[in-house]
Amino acid sequence: MILTLKKGLRAGLETSWKLGKIIFPITLIVTMLSQTAVMTWLTEILRPLMSTFGLTGESALALVLGNVLNLYAAIGAMLTMDLTVKQVFIIAVMLSFSHNLFVESAVVKQLGLKISVVLVVRIGLAAVSGWLIHLFWQGGSEQAQYGFASGTAQEEVNGVWPIMLHGIESAVFGIIQLSLIVIPIMIGIQIMKDLAWLPYFSKWMAPFTRMLGIERNTSTTLAAGMAFGLAYGAGVMIQAVKEDGVKKKDLYLVFIFLVACHAVIEDTLIFIPLGIPVWPLLAVRLITAVLLTMAVAFVWNRLESDAETKHQSAWGPAKDNG
Repeated sequence: MILTLKKGLRAGLETSWKLGKIIFPITLIVTMLSQTAVMTWLTEILRPLMSTFGLTGESALALVLGNVLNLYAAIGAMLTMDLTVKQVFIIAVMLSFSHNLFVESAVVKQLGLKISVVLVVRIGLAAVSGWLIHLFWQGGSEQAQYGFASGTAQEEVNGVWPIMLHGIESAVFGIIQLSLIVIPIMIGIQIMKDLAWLPYFSKWMAPFTRMLGIERNTSTTLAAGMAFGLAYGAGVMIQAVKEDGVKKKDLYLVFIFLVACHAVIEDTLIFIPLGIPVWPLLAVRLITAVLLTMAVAFVWNRLESDAETKHQSAWGPAKDNG
């Protein structure tokens, strides 16, 4: 057992170091920019787009903060705004699909996936879902009543050195938070491997992965990503790619699912202080993830099948003319 714990700890530290080298500079830069006029400039550019989703101009600030920083920063901003229940729900759904883009996209790139694909899926889901809710939901016109706050409003810092110190503190905290989650996950996975539990876990997840059109060796990544988040799911997948031989197609399909539905516990409960119904929020994410992944898998498999058929036709056995 001691050897297992050592191996798991080593894998966790290696993964944390690998991801930390990405997270630290990005978090530092983005956090520092959030304390400058750049953030105000971005919100002004996005202001005209807000009416498309039935949102006020100031809502752009929450969406910008959520996408360049994290959900906590966005919620901190939302707690200072006068919004209706419908507007809060629209922002929550949009941010559940698209948030923390810089860090999470950079982490996903470590797997060899194209950032452009991840961004198109995440931003596309956010935009379409926000527009559809605005278009079809006629309720929620009452003023939102905020409950307890799980996040605090974005702290304003003045001066070059205070801003830099604030950025370093945020970056270090992000890496510590990452390590506190990744290391126990890796130790747990190592224990499951040494006790030969993973085959049973994969078998239990097989009906779900088969429904999505992906292989069973992605089950651990799916579970980690859904429970703990996209970055942490990527950390598990980095290890899985090394040891389980996960195919490129399955990598894309898993992360198409996870960009729509990840960290379902934290990212859902975090919106409770905003006074919105969280079960519909969870249902929207899960149903969207399942349907989108199934559709992409179906089209991908059909294209592969057609390509294989053409290849066989082109290189099939020659007819005997004797």
